[in-house]
Amino acid sequence: MSRTDLIACHDCDLLQRETMLPPGGIALCRRCGAELYRSRLASVDRTLAWALAATVFLIVANTFPILGLKVNATIVHTTLAGAGVLLYRDGMWPVSVLVFATTILMPALEILAMLYLLLPLKFNLVAPRRHLAYRTLQLARPWSMTEVLIVGVLVALVKLVHIASVVPGIGLWALGAAMISLAAMAAAFDPRSVWRDNGHTGAGAAPASFTRHIPGSNLATSAPTAARAGLFACHVCGLLSAATARSHAGHCPRCAAPVHFRKPDSIARTWAFLVAAMVLYIPANLLPIMHTSSLFGAQQDTIMSGVVYLWVSGSWPLAVVVFIASVAVPMMKILALMFLVISAQMKSSAMSRRNTRIYRVLEFIGPWSMLDIYVIAILVALVQFSALATITAGPAAIAFGAVVVLTMLAARSFDPRLQWDQTEKHHA
Repeated sequence: MSRTDLIACHDCDLLQRETMLPPGGIALCRRCGAELYRSRLASVDRTLAWALAATVFLIVANTFPILGLKVNATIVHTTLAGAGVLLYRDGMWPVSVLVFATTILMPALEILAMLYLLLPLKFNLVAPRRHLAYRTLQLARPWSMTEVLIVGVLVALVKLVHIASVVPGIGLWALGAAMISLAAMAAAFDPRSVWRDNGHTGAGAAPASFTRHIPGSNLATSAPTAARAGLFACHVCGLLSAATARSHAGHCPRCAAPVHFRKPDSIARTWAFLVAAMVLYIPANLLPIMHTSSLFGAQQDTIMSGVVYLWVSGSWPLAVVVFIASVAVPMMKILALMFLVISAQMKSSAMSRRNTRIYRVLEFIGPWSMLDIYVIAILVALVQFSALATITAGPAAIAFGAVVVLTMLAARSFDPRLQWDQTEKHHA
């Protein structure tokens, strides 16, 4: 009996055979259009170089001040960690934890996991317990939000120039360089290199198999999806493995991650996160997200009043960015996820490809809702001039941060393969 190397699309579960790609080529799912894998030149060397650069820049960004605010002879500086500490002291520990996790902890974990995996490969070695490092990398990457933080700093700058003189710090430039390095590192990384015995392959060579060899040459045609073929598709490392009799869940034999034909209780869990996000979305937009005390009195700002302030001050491009990221995107995510869940519950097979594209967009835009949280963190850390002016975070900050996390968890709980199950039944 012959053996074939198969891969399963993570978005539609279609089984497909791997093929040789030209340098820089991309393999797309023939049914839903999702990216399956791509051919990257000198992936280990390039990714390792960017990871080392990101390490240096992230250390500098967290050691030196990112911004300074000067009023008369008084100068207030802040670092990323300092912003989190001030939020914690003000009683906003949930926001403080969220800022620390997404701007310091997760980027650091992403870089460390990458270095742990790739440094041994550079010397033709295999990292001990590499499956744990790879799972850490996959866990940290969606919650690493340096690019959103950079935009948040720009928005904060616009607001701060009307208060006092703003002094950009070394940490700000290092943070921008870290953002570029992290993005380049992710773009250069080939996940398949981690599971090779040797991290170096020639240009244009056939990609190393993502799969555990499965007997049966006609498997991809007789059972078009992994589930119908009785195969578990690991969403962490991409390995296909055979399920035991009457088994609907297990663990990946390569990375030990939980595997299943479909995400357990996907619909119920997605609805739970969505309902919680919808409830908190109301106070997030109605309650004040920021308190400002100055010689001219006290002022409370909501998300929308902050957008209006940017617009009337002439910074309409940033006003549009903040409105989209903080108002439109959370609402669009909630409505779009509701549409996808209802479509899956109604077992509708119409427009499955379009729905899958919607899901991929939701995963991409998810982190950008954190923009307002970062703006608040910067303002709270810098505007601390006692009697002159002081800014503190309002109760809406906690509600809004929870909405961002809940909508991201809802998107990760939803299984896009459910939309294609009815298509399979119709073609059976």
